[in-house]
Amino acid sequence: MTPKLPINIDSLLHQRTIESERVEYKAGWNPEAVLHSICAFANDFHNLGGGYVVVGVAEQNGQPVLPPAGLQPEQIDRIQKELLNLGNAAIQPAYHPLTATYEVQGKLILVLWVPGGETRPYKARTSLGDKKADWAFYLRKHTSTVRAKGADEHELLSLAATVPFDDRYQQSASLTDLSPHLIREFLQEIGSELAGEAADLDVEALGRRMNVVGGPAEMAFPKNVGLLFFNEHPERFFPATQIDVVYFPDGPGGNRFEEKEFRGPLGRITRDAVDYIARNYLKETVIKHPDRPQAERFWNYPLAAIEEAVVNAVYHRSYEIREPIEVRITPQELIVLSFPGPDRSIKMEDLQAGRAVSRRYRNRRIGEFLKELDLTEGRSTGIPKILRVMQANGSPLPSFETNEERSSFLIRLLVHEGFFEEDDPEVPPEVPK
Repeated sequence: MTPKLPINIDSLLHQRTIESERVEYKAGWNPEAVLHSICAFANDFHNLGGGYVVVGVAEQNGQPVLPPAGLQPEQIDRIQKELLNLGNAAIQPAYHPLTATYEVQGKLILVLWVPGGETRPYKARTSLGDKKADWAFYLRKHTSTVRAKGADEHELLSLAATVPFDDRYQQSASLTDLSPHLIREFLQEIGSELAGEAADLDVEALGRRMNVVGGPAEMAFPKNVGLLFFNEHPERFFPATQIDVVYFPDGPGGNRFEEKEFRGPLGRITRDAVDYIARNYLKETVIKHPDRPQAERFWNYPLAAIEEAVVNAVYHRSYEIREPIEVRITPQELIVLSFPGPDRSIKMEDLQAGRAVSRRYRNRRIGEFLKELDLTEGRSTGIPKILRVMQANGSPLPSFETNEERSSFLIRLLVHEGFFEEDDPEVPPEVPK
């Protein structure tokens, strides 16, 4: 049986870490439909990281039907052989997804992981039953696989040979720069069945299974995303890969400040920075009112808003720019600054209203790992959540700022007004749980 994939199969089937537009379910084996979906996911039109085709699970209204229909072992063997042939003869350039068999509620299913390809655009045969059939480009539109036409086809062709930075090979590094311990720790945390097999795989085999290693066997290199998450010192390869938290007790013009730098694997420093802010700078106030029994409780800054702002910066910053993520805290506001700014296709008024959706993501793999670690919920959810939790806390609306050149992005969270009105809280400050 093939090794497992670096996912939690239960989370995949219930779309807890993978958005519905990145998963397609097939009750049985339909080679032509699956071929077109593989082609679409490999083209990765929006840089979302490709997707998954789950064979043996029916779909109803976009949701998987469980228990699954399932496949027989001999069917799975035949499908895998046919996939190999399709990848060589029915898609150009050649493309082969990673596959794994899982047992779910007593039934066998086959999961095809189709990462965004390195040599897009890909095209596939429009029909497998007609030897004279045309070839066409396919892409994903919401939860459907469609043939690329008109402007979409021209835009897809413009993406030729453009691979997002986090998915490129790092030729100044070697496979020894990937930490098997950090990889196994990640797999165990997300509940992947691959964790149980990881100790028996060498770092190249394990890295290829996780798509953090690429290239031919004689010249294999780690990918940038692998070094960012699975190397103890990613700043060696990507200078300024760090989060700086600076506190100005007297405001930015004062002479005093406290500073702490967080360096290391991306998942770790993201959590450590947020935890540090929560322990040291977040306070809750309780105000009792004489005319009603209910006390009013609020935080100077809601933790969920800070977490989303920091994760947003980690997800969307450029790791080619030698500037750290900065979190600046004063008694009046908390600012998260990252470089560069949002894509020019995003209007700032839409961003301020929480309606902005990026047409194409800067980092397609970093978001994938952050979602598996439960640090982000999904595509374009961070800004709306910040707005929502700030409002729920009774805080002023946050602001989202950039410049004309879109060279930086700043999220500004203002302190709750009650912290100016009430200097002597009724209860001691608490750290949010």
